[in-house]
Amino acid sequence: MESTAGDSSVQAQALINWELAASTAARLAPAGPSLGSAEIGTAVENLRLMADISVPHVHDITGLEAARDLRDSSVLVVDRASWAKANTQSFAVMLKPAMEKMLEGRRGAMSPGAASVSGAITGSQLGAVLAFLSSKVLGQYDPFSALAEDSTAPAAGRLLLVAPNIVQVERELNVTPEDFRLWVCLHEQTHRVQFAAAPWLRHHMLSEIDTLSEHLLGNVDTLLERASAAARSLKDRTAAGTAPGRGAILDLLQDPEEKASLSHLTAVMSLLEGHANVVMDAVDASIVPSVKTIRQRFNARGKDRGVVEKFIRSLLGLDAKMRQYTDGAKFVRAVVDVAGMEGFNRVWESAANLPTEPEIHDAKLWLERMGH
Repeated sequence: MESTAGDSSVQAQALINWELAASTAARLAPAGPSLGSAEIGTAVENLRLMADISVPHVHDITGLEAARDLRDSSVLVVDRASWAKANTQSFAVMLKPAMEKMLEGRRGAMSPGAASVSGAITGSQLGAVLAFLSSKVLGQYDPFSALAEDSTAPAAGRLLLVAPNIVQVERELNVTPEDFRLWVCLHEQTHRVQFAAAPWLRHHMLSEIDTLSEHLLGNVDTLLERASAAARSLKDRTAAGTAPGRGAILDLLQDPEEKASLSHLTAVMSLLEGHANVVMDAVDASIVPSVKTIRQRFNARGKDRGVVEKFIRSLLGLDAKMRQYTDGAKFVRAVVDVAGMEGFNRVWESAANLPTEPEIHDAKLWLERMGH
């Protein structure tokens, strides 16, 4: 008997056991900093306050009118387990179309039982990855989970501030908590403003992610072979002390269309992260009194990471993400120097105005295309 579209949707969700991923991440996540109940309450309240205070500053720096009214999304202060669960919800939205297409192309090749077993294995593996990441992320704007059928999130999305990680880092750096929290919120609220200023951006990114994941899942027959080759390559590069590239997981991409999709997403992410970094770096001591100390100490982090953590970060492409912050910030500053913030803000008008990856590395190309 042939599968129906509904069956395909159900099996697609079963390919990754999202609930198991969330529970595995909660179980494996490293313990956070030691805080009493009163300290937790104070930190949560203060983070919410800093999130509110940061919005007018984002408006002043970016000139984006969207920063005047952000009621279409919410700000949540969460722990590591809640952050991981929120990301399983986002991943479910992002990967559902590609998984359904994969199953449709393999109709009858995978029984519900096989899908369930596969889902448990994949869910456990994803949970382990999220457990590692859950102790590294300070904040994240999530525009996708609101698209889930059973979502109770505001229509535009939600901003997650991971309280234990923010407290842990401010303690490690020995910086003023209120200053550090405001500094972090400036970056994260900028992401919230970006998606409010460009309401088309969420579906544009979702379409590109769908294209990329469809290629990966569509080539599932060679995925294991490519994964093994990528892992060997990463091990060799790590041993030789050479640059890790974009990360072993992204090294799985071979098809020109896959690489084109990745290039576009890389450019968009570089833009978003770089713009947020420019905003947080635009403040002075009148807004964040100890900002100079915070910048110096925060930028010096990571030099003493252990071998295992460095390997995992390379595998996941996290160091490549850090380069996105740098590359994107250089692009934003170069454009603003020539066209001003108003000229730069044309990137939020339409997908056609988004920079390409070559343009991220050479802002003159984007400026010429925009008529400057």
